[in-house]
Amino acid sequence: MPDVAVIGGGLIGLAIAWRLRARDLAVCVLDPAPASGASMAAAGMLAPVTEVHYGEERLLALNLHAAGCWPRFADELEEASGAHCGYRAIGTLAVGFDADDRAVLDDLASYQRSLHLDVEVMSAKECRQMEPLLSPQVRGGLHVKGDHSVDNRRVLGCLLEACRRAGVEVRRSRVSSLRTAAGRVTGVQLTDGSVIGSDVVVLAAGCESGALEGVPGAMLPPVRPVKGQILRLRVPAAYQAGFLDHTVRGVMRGRSVYLVTRADGEVVVGATVEEQGFDTRVTAGAVYELLRSASILVPMVSELQFAEAMAGLRPGTPDNAPVLGPSGLNGLVLATGHYRNGVLLTPITADAVAEYVLTGMLPEVAAAFTLARFAHEVPT
Repeated sequence: MPDVAVIGGGLIGLAIAWRLRARDLAVCVLDPAPASGASMAAAGMLAPVTEVHYGEERLLALNLHAAGCWPRFADELEEASGAHCGYRAIGTLAVGFDADDRAVLDDLASYQRSLHLDVEVMSAKECRQMEPLLSPQVRGGLHVKGDHSVDNRRVLGCLLEACRRAGVEVRRSRVSSLRTAAGRVTGVQLTDGSVIGSDVVVLAAGCESGALEGVPGAMLPPVRPVKGQILRLRVPAAYQAGFLDHTVRGVMRGRSVYLVTRADGEVVVGATVEEQGFDTRVTAGAVYELLRSASILVPMVSELQFAEAMAGLRPGTPDNAPVLGPSGLNGLVLATGHYRNGVLLTPITADAVAEYVLTGMLPEVAAAFTLARFAHEVPT
C-alpha cells in the first residue's frame, strides 16, 4: 500500500511523486498514458515576464518564484536521471509589426515596469540586430533576458527515469473513482475494478481533475479543458547555427505567435487558444494560421521541415491560476489548473505539494492558490 497515490503522470504528477519519494514516502503514480497529454504538447516556455497579464499580479509572484527554481531543479533532475532536460537560458524577444502592435507592446512594457520587472524596449533596428532573420516589417519590441525555456519532452523523460531510479511505482492504469470512508480518503478504484489503498491521494490529472467520481462537488477543482494546437518544425543541420538565438514572440495585427528553439534544431510554433471542450483534433485552419504567422514573423520558417502537429488540453481555471493543496476532504490533495504555466510551475508545485503532504501547510508563496478562493465555505 503506497503512502501517496498520485493521479496523473504528466509533468506535475511525476515531479510531485519524485519529490515525495525523496522524502522517504512510498509513492504510486496512476495514469493510463504517463508522460503524454498537455505536458507532451507544451512548448516549454519559462516566461513569467513576457506572459504577464493585467490583474494577475498574485500569479506573477508565483511564476517568478518558479522561474527562479528552474536552474536548481534542472540540475537536480539531470543528476537524478542521467540525462539532459534541455534547459536554455537564452531570453525572449517580443516584437510587433505595425503601429498598433507597437502600442500594445509599449503598454505591456509600462505595465511590466510598474511591477519592477526587467524588460528592455528595443527599436526595430535593435530587434533585427539581435535576430537577423526577423521580418523587415518588424517595428520594434521588448527584450526579456530572464524569460527562458526548457524542452518539456526531455523533462518528461528525465522525470520518468528519476522516478524509476528512486523507486516510484508508475502504473499504466486509469482511476475510475476516489474511495472514502468516515469523511476521509482511503484510496482509489481503477477502471479494471481493482483498488489501491492510500491515506493520501494527490489529484494532478490536468483538465480531467474536475470530474473525478467519488469527490463531493464542492471539493472538486473548477478546471476545464482549453485546447491548444501547436506545431513542431526542424531546422536543417546546415542552418542550425544561424537560426534564432532567442525565443521569439510576435504580435501581428492582433494575432500572436511564438517560436521556441531547441538546441537540437527543433522549433516549436504555437499556439491556439480554443474553448472546444475535450476535442484534441488537429485542424487544417489552425495549422495554416500558425505556419502563416510564423513565416511572416521569420520568413525562413517556410524553408524548415514540418515534423508534427498536435493538440493538447490546458487545464484552465476561472482566474487562470493553479489549485494547490487542501480540497476540503481529508487526504485529498490538489495539484491542477496550471493553464498556460504548467511547465513553468512544475518545480514550485512539486515542492509545495510535497511540503503540504508532510506538514499540512503550504509554503507562503503558494498559500493563496487553494480551492478556498473559489468558495467561501470550503474548509481548509
